[in-house]
Amino acid sequence: MKANFLQAALAATLALAWAAASHAQSAPASDTKTVIKEDAKTVGHAVAHSARTVGHSVAEKTRKARDTIRDDSKKAGHAVGHSAKAVGRTVKDSAEKVKTTVTRKSDEPQPKN
Repeated sequence: MKANFLQAALAATLALAWAAASHAQSAPASDTKTVIKEDAKTVGHAVAHSARTVGHSVAEKTRKARDTIRDDSKKAGHAVGHSAKAVGRTVKDSAEKVKTTVTRKSDEPQPKN
């Protein structure tokens, strides 16, 4: 019985010592936690700022290419539109010629059946 009592007392003493040590370390841990949180926030802001800066730099460098592509695309679109209009006129004129040729009345009278 004495042995059990001594073991229980020793276990309680160790438990109290461990709890005290843990509690003593928890206060600085929250400071460390705050520092880490602030550092992470600072790093996050720095990464966002760098990404924005790089994005603006790329946009500035590609502006000339973008404008050239836009102008070329516009020219190509106008050329396609002009060609389609010309083809449409040609088809219309040809269709009118065929129609007048087919429906033209001959000078000879129609044969009577």
